[in-house]
Amino acid sequence: MYINQRRVWLKKQIYKWLDNLMGNFRGYAALLRKIKQRVLTAQQRVIYAANEEMLRMYWDVGEMLQQSQDADGWGKKTLQRLSVDLKNDYSEIKGFTVRNMQYMVQFFNEYNQALTMVKSSASPIAKSLISQLGEYNFNLPVKHLDWTHNLVLMKQVKDIRARYWYMMQSITNHWTTRYLQEAIKLDDYGKHGALANNFAETLPAPEANDVKSMLKDPYIFDMLTFTDQYNERDVEIGLVRHVEKFLVEMGAGFAFMGRQYHIEVSGDDYYIDILMYNAFLHRYLVIELKDTEFMSEYIGKLNFYCSAVDDILCREGDNRTIGLLLCKNKDRIKAEYALRDIQKPIGISDYELGQALPKDIRGSLPTIEEIEKELGLK
Repeated sequence: MYINQRRVWLKKQIYKWLDNLMGNFRGYAALLRKIKQRVLTAQQRVIYAANEEMLRMYWDVGEMLQQSQDADGWGKKTLQRLSVDLKNDYSEIKGFTVRNMQYMVQFFNEYNQALTMVKSSASPIAKSLISQLGEYNFNLPVKHLDWTHNLVLMKQVKDIRARYWYMMQSITNHWTTRYLQEAIKLDDYGKHGALANNFAETLPAPEANDVKSMLKDPYIFDMLTFTDQYNERDVEIGLVRHVEKFLVEMGAGFAFMGRQYHIEVSGDDYYIDILMYNAFLHRYLVIELKDTEFMSEYIGKLNFYCSAVDDILCREGDNRTIGLLLCKNKDRIKAEYALRDIQKPIGISDYELGQALPKDIRGSLPTIEEIEKELGLK
């Protein structure tokens, strides 16, 4: 009797010891994760602080250069001399080229000392921007972007509201400089906000704004050209063949999941024209492509597909699926009526294809050989 009790007691002690050991192990892993996260946060803060300090230095240097130039009226040769002397003294710093110092002057003229707003100065560079400030009440996140992003925006985006939009997209979506340049080239800012949608009625306010900023109207698929009649299947195939350009046009964070994506509902087969997933918003995007003008009956099918994807494909952590109808063009009033009582978040956008020359016109154009012969190059 005593021996059995002793055995039971020992067994409990062993289990207790093992539980404590495992508990300590789990506690250690959690502690390690917390410390690593704190180290990562510190590293990021150091990077952000270093970037902000460099931007402030560039702003200060730009101020010195501008004030000195105003007082003494020196020319480009002074910048060339400064560039050589500064490179000799600070060989590890690569930013003191003549061109970069000219950009520093522009940087000083465009932004205030806090690097949060365009300066209200009389400089010619700032005038075109400052005239627009009265309508808007926001601060520009200049110091949260690196120098190359700010350079691209100063050179290529003069409209202050557009500049603010590109800044926010670059920060929230982690755009590279190259991606930012491509987005500006494609006029992403001009394409956002115009599409018909029911996001405000079907999504919480923050999500509705995020989704709306993710989608465009129109989409420009200029990688596709058709001289003869075509249908939506031709467009689908063309987009898949040019999937890299297609993803660029769709925007940051999109992954291509498939064309004619198969789902089964209650024993019947259905095929989604194009299925995508956005890694930043954690959502599927169901795209229905039509080679006609908008028709209200298209919305019911898209609503059905969104419901099916929510139930069949979505996993824990995924947000509600978004539907996007792409058609040749739409009557906005009809589109808004069609969306009014739809429960799934859906947007309706136009799309445009590249312009191909008709066959009869192409046949009448001279060949390269004929042009060279005419110019005496052959």
